[in-house]
Amino acid sequence: MLIPHDTRIALDTVVDLVNTAPEDGREDGLPDIKALDEFVRSHHVSDVNELGQRDLKAIQQVRARFAEVFAAPDSRTAARLINQLVAAAGTTPQLTDHDGYDWHVHYFAPGASVADHLAADCGMALAFIVVAGEQERLRRCEAPDCGRAFVDLSRNRSRRYCDSRTCGNRLHVAAYRARRKEAAAG
Repeated sequence: MLIPHDTRIALDTVVDLVNTAPEDGREDGLPDIKALDEFVRSHHVSDVNELGQRDLKAIQQVRARFAEVFAAPDSRTAARLINQLVAAAGTTPQLTDHDGYDWHVHYFAPGASVADHLAADCGMALAFIVVAGEQERLRRCEAPDCGRAFVDLSRNRSRRYCDSRTCGNRLHVAAYRARRKEAAAG
């Protein structure tokens, strides 16, 4: 699956945003304006004005809606949720080539809030996945103690864990130890 650079960045951003949610015993990754500011800077979100409490609340609401997309049971449900997010953001597609990046499309309106910015750009990135018939690539980690969101961009759609070095390896080591223990006992 060929994914343009800007779409890949938006997919990475939406995954990281969803994974800031306080679920499965994890603390909220965006509890305050300082954390939101760091998220915006670390993800190089462009054209963002000074952030305030209203931005924090709005981004937490958008984050919850994106989490619903990852939990959607089918592409029709995912499409409906994405359409709602993108429409509410008031998209205004425009070509841009800022900060050393080649031409790409921004979907947010000039001067949009950070929540509308991410709802539009990340929503459109998710829309491309659904349009390509690849909604099943929007997944949650299968590790029992994790559940983090990720986009499976593997060639054969076989990725099961958010990170094979942590969750995947931890489960493989546990299974190996269980087999060794069973073999020793038997």
